[in-house]
Parts: sequence; structure tokens; C-alpha cells
Amino acid sequence: MDEQLELTLAESLEIVRDLFTVIDIINALNDTTKQTPWTKAFLAQLSTTFDDNLNYTGEDLDRCKNYFDETADLQLLNLMNKKLSSDNSFDEFINCLPTESESTAAIYTEYPSLSNIPGDCVRIRTKFFYQLSALIEKVLPTIDLSLPLGQSILMDKFRKAKIYLLHRKKYELLQQSLEQTVATNDDSRPSVQFDTLKASYPSENGENTMFNQAFKQLFKDASIKFRRADERLWDATYVEMHSIDAGGPYRDSVTCICSDICSTRLPLFILCPNGRTGSGSNQDRWIPNVFLPKESIPNIFRNQYRFVGQLMGIAIRQKHYLDLKFPTLLWKQLVREPITLEDIEAIDMQSFTIIKEMEMQIEQSQLINSNIDIDYLFSSIMSELRFDVASSAGQTYELVPGGKDIPITAANFKDYCRKYREYRLNEFSRQIDFIR
Repeated sequence: MDEQLELTLAESLEIVRDLFTVIDIINALNDTTKQTPWTKAFLAQLSTTFDDNLNYTGEDLDRCKNYFDETADLQLLNLMNKKLSSDNSFDEFINCLPTESESTAAIYTEYPSLSNIPGDCVRIRTKFFYQLSALIEKVLPTIDLSLPLGQSILMDKFRKAKIYLLHRKKYELLQQSLEQTVATNDDSRPSVQFDTLKASYPSENGENTMFNQAFKQLFKDASIKFRRADERLWDATYVEMHSIDAGGPYRDSVTCICSDICSTRLPLFILCPNGRTGSGSNQDRWIPNVFLPKESIPNIFRNQYRFVGQLMGIAIRQKHYLDLKFPTLLWKQLVREPITLEDIEAIDMQSFTIIKEMEMQIEQSQLINSNIDIDYLFSSIMSELRFDVASSAGQTYELVPGGKDIPITAANFKDYCRKYREYRLNEFSRQIDFIR
């Protein structure tokens, strides 16, 4: 019994050590100064990962790291994921990499940032990423990644390691999850009646839409029915069209449902600000409708958002394509990746214009004249602004109680910027939680 306890404790300590080793490596990779040293615990594991002919040293890593920035690292990871997704062994892959810097190397055609990096440095960085992926894979079974952002500092740090876990393992884990959660105790396929004539008429809150017709008939049992190992999850019957569903009506119903989701026929999503103003990029992207922080989201909308998520689950399980025109920030939040101000600007190019302009004006004015009256600068440039924010739907929301009557001054500008950015970064968090 004592021996078993000692063994369990030793294994637990090893997992904890490996977890903190991963976090230390991620911190080193994220250090833009490139001054953070590589953890000795990581380097000590080299002999267990590679044969002698593939080993490298801490000095090798230090010599090569200055050649790599975020773009080069991402391109190298993409190359590794592409080449190692097949049956190629790591030895075969590493041996196919050029030994010298070759800007014309065919293997780097799609990865230009790697073209002018010395060949031995690319190889060393490749071995490093492969070893890091193996270490992440080792500790992954002990990690609870379902914890929301902000609930665990440790998990928040570990999430940054996801990008370094090679796709081959990610696909394996995904497949395991799908197999473990498949519904095996219900072989019945529901029949859904679709009235296309009814769907063609406008209705309040999308009552007549194909989406709502499917929602009413499927949502109650969707959590089970949609996990069945069946190519078609329902039989679609089009009222008064005498259709027999051999696959065509089912696929057509899915297409119509997706068309409803990204449209004004439903109140769940709205065209992004860039689309409404005809400016910037991603003008065809749809974002969750806006419910102000103190505003309750009606239960019917909550369940309809959940139904959208369940449809996404069908697509993942059945490898079906859903034509949903959502922006990057929605997909990132669905997988609990933090979004950035750039993600928001990608769908609303004007979102931070005034704040950035004011910050630039302050910086330039202070460089020219350190005695400038900042309050006068605020009153001249931001005289009409108050402590509120225009949402992505165009509604005005007070960032603090009574904010519509509080002018922006030099004293409260930083607090205003913080609250403004905080609101925009979390504007859709509740809706996306329901989808997830």
C-alpha cells in the first residue's frame, strides 16, 4: 500500500512539474525581448524524446531564437501540421527539411518567413516544437479546459499552449470525444414538417422561418438526437410538396436554416457595423444581436442560441458544411480564446477611432509642449462625448450609472477607455455562452 501511494505521489509530482514546465516554455516564447531562459526541466527531457542524432542543446535554442518571430513560428507550425498529418514519421519529416538556408526551397513556397532562416535553425526549432507538443500531450489528461477564462490563472496560462499541440493529436482527441459522447440508445430519426409557404411570409421574431419551424420540433430532444451516428439527423417533409427525403430535402432544410440564422428574419444575429456602414472588411459577417449588460436575454432567445450551437455540433460530428457567415471573434470566443481589439475592429472599423485619436493627440501635444492644458484639449476634441458607449447595434449604454451626463475629462479618460474596451470585448459573451 505504501509503495502504491509513493508511486501515485511520484506520478502526480511529475505531472505538476511538467505542467509548470509547459507554462515556463510558453512564457519564454511570449517574451518579446527573448531574454527569458529555457527551463532546465524541459532540456533535461531531450534524451527521452529524441534519438542522439536528433538532440539539441539550450545553446542551440538560444542561437536560433532570434531568427524567429510570431509569424515564422506560426508558419513552421503550419508546415509541421501539414506534413505530420499523414503517416509521415517525425524522422522522415525532419530529414526532408533543407540543411542550409534556401530561399527557393520548394517546401517553403507557402511559408516565406522560413525561407531565409538557416536550415539548421529551422530543424532545431522544429524539434523544439515537436518536444513541446509531446509534453503538452502528456499533461493534457489532467487538465480541465472547461473552466471559463478568469477562473483559474493556471488554466488561463495553459490555454496559450493549445497552438503548440500538433493537429494530429488534436484530431485524435476530438475523435475520441465524439465517439465517447455518441448517442447509442436511440435509433429513431425524427420527422420534421416544413411549411415553405409559411416561411415565405414575414413574421415577428422569425416565427414563420424554417429555423423556427425546426427549432420548435427538434430542440426538446436535440441534445440526444443530434448525437446519433446517422448521416441525416431528421427526415424533412415539405408540406404539400409530396417530397420523399432521400437526402435532398434534408440538405435543403439545413441550407434554409443557415440562411435564416444570418438574416434579418431572425432576431438572433445582426449584420456587423462594417456591413451596415459599407466600410472596412468583413462586411458580410453577422454578429450576435446585442443585449445590454443589465438587460435580460429572453428564454426563447437563449434556447434558440443553444439550438444554433447544436446545429454546429451536427456539422462537427457529420463533417457537414454550415454556411454561417460569422466573424473571427465569434469562433475564437466559442473555443474560449481571448479576442483582441483588432478582432473587434475587423467587424467595426470605427469602434476605437475616437479613443485612439484622443490618445494620439495627448501624446503628440505633450511631446511638443509638456505644459499644454489637457483639460482644454479634451473640451475641444471630446466635448460631446459622455461616459457611455454605442453598442454594435447602435444602442447607447451607460458605462457607469448616470454616464450620459458625465463628460470625458483628463481625470477620467483612462477609466473611460478601460470601461469602453471592457464592454466591447465582452459585448457578446452571454450569447456565445448559450451557443457553446
